[in-house]
Amino acid sequence: MWFPTGLGRRALEEHPDASAFYAELGRVYGYWERHRDRFQRATALAEALPEGRWTSLADVASEVGVKATPLLGLLLGDRPEGWHRLLSDDGGPPPEAHLTETEREEWLTLLGDDGVLAPDQRADGQRWMPASDLAAPLGPPGSPGAERTRRAWLIRASAVPGGDLIRDLWLVEGVCSLAASRLRDLPAGASREEIAEAVREDYSGAGTEERAHRAAEFHAFLSRMRENDVVVTNDGSAIYLGVVDGSPSFVNSVGERANLQRPVNWRNADRPIDYGDLPDEFSVLVGNPDAEIVELTPFLPELENLLGEPVDVPERVMRLPDATEGLARELLVGREWLQECVELLRERPQLIFYGPPGTGKTYLARHLARHLTFGRPECVQLVQFHPAYSYEDFFEGYRPVRTGDGTVAFDLVRGPFRRLVTAALAHPGRPYVLIIDEINRGNLAKIFGELYFLLEYRDELVNVLYSGVDDQGFSLPRNVIILGTMNTADRSIALVDTAMRRRFWFTELHPDSPPVRDMLALWLADNEMPDEPARLLGELNSRIEDRDFRVGPSYLMRESAATDTGLERIWRTQILPLLEEHHYGDGTDVPARYGLDALRRRLT
Repeated sequence: MWFPTGLGRRALEEHPDASAFYAELGRVYGYWERHRDRFQRATALAEALPEGRWTSLADVASEVGVKATPLLGLLLGDRPEGWHRLLSDDGGPPPEAHLTETEREEWLTLLGDDGVLAPDQRADGQRWMPASDLAAPLGPPGSPGAERTRRAWLIRASAVPGGDLIRDLWLVEGVCSLAASRLRDLPAGASREEIAEAVREDYSGAGTEERAHRAAEFHAFLSRMRENDVVVTNDGSAIYLGVVDGSPSFVNSVGERANLQRPVNWRNADRPIDYGDLPDEFSVLVGNPDAEIVELTPFLPELENLLGEPVDVPERVMRLPDATEGLARELLVGREWLQECVELLRERPQLIFYGPPGTGKTYLARHLARHLTFGRPECVQLVQFHPAYSYEDFFEGYRPVRTGDGTVAFDLVRGPFRRLVTAALAHPGRPYVLIIDEINRGNLAKIFGELYFLLEYRDELVNVLYSGVDDQGFSLPRNVIILGTMNTADRSIALVDTAMRRRFWFTELHPDSPPVRDMLALWLADNEMPDEPARLLGELNSRIEDRDFRVGPSYLMRESAATDTGLERIWRTQILPLLEEHHYGDGTDVPARYGLDALRRRLT
């Protein structure tokens, strides 16, 4: 039985006449034939895409020099490894696929099984990977090895009662293994869909998240791992390195502890490398045990050097760019002040902007984050704290999910902070910025939990709240930067405690002090508007005795402030209500003291 796909139906609609249909088919085939090498390279890029990452179909097409639509047709027909993670720029299935509802559901299921899908049913922006990063390891088109890049893998040995899997089996027999105690015998090279279906049936009692993790691990071991790939494992602080030496196989193992095996030529079985001798970024990645298999391909050059195969190692030190005059002009601040923020973050990557409302704290944090990440939106995450925000919202926690049989299970779901850290670990030389808006409105001890410690000691490991019994700890990579904003007029929550103050730099943004003091006047001049709003704001703040309640310039940095009607509306609906709340119950006549008429009389 067969049925037309959404793409096929679209072709039939556009070319209902048989002769026109076959003419179009010949044209498409001719295009593919002329650019066969380029399409093969696009397939290699899809196969090189690490598990749990996605990229743009348009970027891959541009990278290899073909049109996106015929490339999509090839991917949908051949379905090479990673095909379903070549998406539209917004993280959804490409609209050129003209998917049926069933096809869309299947596509989203694959993304969900890979752990790529965000709650909005689009791919998580933090898991995006540039097509250029995929192309670099393949070398230029036509170069040796361009069709398939070598990969590197960390494989953890599960804890085994009464024995040591690494020393008793792996190093002695020359293998690495997964328990796979309930997995049916699957062939090498099995597709992601075949393995996911087998896991759904063979591990039906497990939750959705656990099944997705198992499917990803089995798929990596059976199909993505290839002969000559580099394998790393650790026995405590002892690091062993080897090279995959054959195909996977299912065996009968004692205690069902190593049923799925691959032959490995362990190169340093009698002289392990010490954990402390590894690069800092590599140690951080190994120290975050989210799965039994972790792809280490970004560290392949370092690992090949350790194997005695000298290659050039790319620089992986994160570098924060200096502040520029252009950015300073855009933000209406001095370049020296902005550069000081960069210097502070280079020394300790945690900074809080604090001050009264309307001083541009969030605006500055977002633009500074964009500058620090070289304009990569996928490297910036913004969260807002509030009294109900929790550790589970911020880092990770169990959430109810509906399983395939209609029952409800609880899966461990990652929060925005953990997702950002995962992305940062994959690109150790790239800055990632977490913006925490209104940081003082949350219960910081409750939200950060044991992560508090890592803000000061990033090279250390801590056991996180929901860690497994074999968890080796979690650490915070150096390329994660935290920018916070704090409204000093919000006194519903106490100011941050001493421990948090010690872990952050604090930079004030206040209407009375640079760089905020002159911000409104500069903005009005740049927009060729009268300076009356700046003079009114100065007079207003001179009448507010409590320094933390003085008003910032952003309330008036809008075009409507240039007209009497617009200025009066802003004053009546935003500024006076703010001051009414401040003076609630103390008998102050707010309009008489702070109204436009009173201020204008004073100015004249």
